[in-house]
Amino acid sequence: MPDAKTIAFYDSSADRYAELVKADAPSDSLLKFMALLPKGGTVLDLGCGPAHASAQMRAAGFTPDPVDASQGMIDLANETYQIGARLLTFDELNAADTYDGVWANFSLLHAPRQHLPRILLAIAKSLRPNGIFHIGMKTGTGQQRDAIDRLYTYVKPSELQELLEYAGFSVLNVKEGEEVGCAGTKDPFVEMRARKND
Repeated sequence: MPDAKTIAFYDSSADRYAELVKADAPSDSLLKFMALLPKGGTVLDLGCGPAHASAQMRAAGFTPDPVDASQGMIDLANETYQIGARLLTFDELNAADTYDGVWANFSLLHAPRQHLPRILLAIAKSLRPNGIFHIGMKTGTGQQRDAIDRLYTYVKPSELQELLEYAGFSVLNVKEGEEVGCAGTKDPFVEMRARKND
């Protein structure tokens, strides 16, 4: 079940968030993710937000399936891009051998820590053989709310790698850094690209 306060923020602040994360071109991380996918591949954009990444993937010839737990984000994504975004929570993911890639860019950080192993297993199940998974998380320990009341689960890079390996992935790339988010704080993060083991 999504955290009600976190969803309320995204529902009420969809336009503000969309402007913050908007980019004229795909990020380096998205480009490297797409380079590992088969031509015209199908990608689950899990926690798509305003669906900027889905629109960029579609422009590059892929078939995105953007989903989010915030109706405000879904409405904005479809108004902006007419992209078929739909409402889906992490707990509702129940696909099998459906996608060539899953893009979860700083969305699973809102999942409760105890649910991460199960969600990652569901993501692995949703991927076709040798499917590619991208995940971005904030790094640290514990679980807490930020200045705008969003609930975060923080992970150490080594912990995230162990979770991915447990779910049946081989980690291909690890990137660490810092960035300023919607709450105005500069926070450390980790991104990983992984391939489903088959």
